[in-house]
Amino acid sequence: MRYSEFVFESYRYDPADASLSLTYRFAEGPRFEERLVFDFPPQPLSADAEIVLDKIFRLIFLLSGVSYYKAFVPEALRCESFPLDRDTAAFVQKFYEKGLAEFAWKNRISLRGRCRFEWDAVGVAPPLALDLLRRTCVPIGGGKDSIVTLECLKAPGENLVLFSLGDAAPIAASIAAAGLPFIRVRRRLDPALLELNNEGALNGHVPITGILSAIVLACAVLAGFDAVAMSNEHSASAPNLVIDGFGINHQYSKSLEFEVDFADYVARHITPSIAYFSLLRPLPEIEIARRFAQYPQYFEVFRSCNSAFRQSPSERARNWCCDCPKCRFVFLALAPFLAKRELIAIFGRDMLDDEAQTVGFAELCGLRDHKPFECVGEIAESAAVMTFLRSDPDWRGDTVVRRLVADFPSLRERGPPAFRALLEARHPHRVPSDFLAKLDACG
Repeated sequence: MRYSEFVFESYRYDPADASLSLTYRFAEGPRFEERLVFDFPPQPLSADAEIVLDKIFRLIFLLSGVSYYKAFVPEALRCESFPLDRDTAAFVQKFYEKGLAEFAWKNRISLRGRCRFEWDAVGVAPPLALDLLRRTCVPIGGGKDSIVTLECLKAPGENLVLFSLGDAAPIAASIAAAGLPFIRVRRRLDPALLELNNEGALNGHVPITGILSAIVLACAVLAGFDAVAMSNEHSASAPNLVIDGFGINHQYSKSLEFEVDFADYVARHITPSIAYFSLLRPLPEIEIARRFAQYPQYFEVFRSCNSAFRQSPSERARNWCCDCPKCRFVFLALAPFLAKRELIAIFGRDMLDDEAQTVGFAELCGLRDHKPFECVGEIAESAAVMTFLRSDPDWRGDTVVRRLVADFPSLRERGPPAFRALLEARHPHRVPSDFLAKLDACG
């Protein structure tokens, strides 16, 4: 099925039940309505805060449309609800093109120069400064990274509030273990989209972190906080694959590139009063794993495996699946820092002693076609850890370690300095100086 245009039809916020409705349609085709519920008591808003909130709702509206647009990917995209200025059109178009790059590659289509947002030469209202509570919000994803962020900021007594999009069990359990106040937003995708997917519409990965980031901005106004500390690490900026000079990055909306674009757009078009940055950006994945190993209170509740976050609650797994790139990478990253029995207790099995996992670990180490399309560390990180484990008496006898080191001389050539570098690297970032001092102090 082909449609000529994707239309951003309308958005509407109902303060009575703190819900935001977003409607979209394909020209002469299906229509969708998505609903967000801000599941916490909103604070009273000033006139300027209401203007800023409406601008953020518009941003949520534009970014969330990516979930529906991908079903048929028409070339034209038009906002019927309000005119788009040139800067906004360019920002959102880049978000769609780069955020859907993996989806496009897997479906054998190209979005470069294809998805064109219509814009008008309209005046742009200046951003408005707000008087927000000096408080930091940490979005919680249920995995090790956001736990490291919250614990790092919790230690020096930073005024924190946690955020969750939905109520998946690992997220709820991590929040409970943290013992901090939290706010939650519930997102309901239109069921018609799932029906279209079942009928054969195009489907695939969307840049969900970008959508979440815009939703958190709305919470900053509604709940009252002036900083959003994400937990995206250095490796999130590394593409999984490069085709004709174009990077295809599963984690695009977690990358430094997106962070810079998003923060700049918000400051110039919405408000300069909300700081948006990733606290863990200076750190490699392996250093984050080392820091996470200091918090055993989370060992039984954290989860990175996608099986725990399926759309349907009835289909969500209760344990690590132990057969996906994320399970393999987290197991590998933690192996140098936890006792073997502790790590096996977390996952329920020794994944490095399972011959069937050899190919999967080889992909993480760059010994196959490309890095898996998942939220995993860089190839050099995985390879350095695998090499380190070959000299660890607890792990060197495991089947996967023995096989990979024996079959691939490149792993044997790496030495201890390559592993130590993973704990010392300092990468480009946008972390404010006072937060950077807290990151250094909790190391």
